[in-house]
Amino acid sequence: MEARMGNPAFVVPGAMQALQALGESVAGTGLPKELLDLVYMRASQINGCGVCLELHGRDLKKNGESDERVWALAGWRDAPYYSDEERAALALTEAVTRLADRPEAVSDEIWNEAADHFDERQLGGLVLAIASINVWNRLNASTRQVAGAWTP
Repeated sequence: MEARMGNPAFVVPGAMQALQALGESVAGTGLPKELLDLVYMRASQINGCGVCLELHGRDLKKNGESDERVWALAGWRDAPYYSDEERAALALTEAVTRLADRPEAVSDEIWNEAADHFDERQLGGLVLAIASINVWNRLNASTRQVAGAWTP
């Protein structure tokens, strides 16, 4: 497998810095890194981004995540390993990632469940995190970036 081109975030001047600044903003919202890594991994599963799956899978394991939680993430609704807060974030992740799959992109039910677990700043950070990983997934998938090519 070969990439179609260099990753646009590296090719377009200023793009990487802008994406990194967005990530730093999200990190400052008080959301746990473990939660963000689950969100990043789940969106990447949906979008089929091998680069992000490898990267965030490594992050989850490096930060002590159990095998069961990593392996069962795609089936989180049927697995007992996730808190109510994580379930709300994962439901929001799926809705925001699959905007066109339903008449109401993000239902009030999904939004309100997330709002029950996160304050406005955290909820804003969560939406930005989901948007950010979707940008990365689309950059990598459309240009066929190769999983493993960035790892030492």
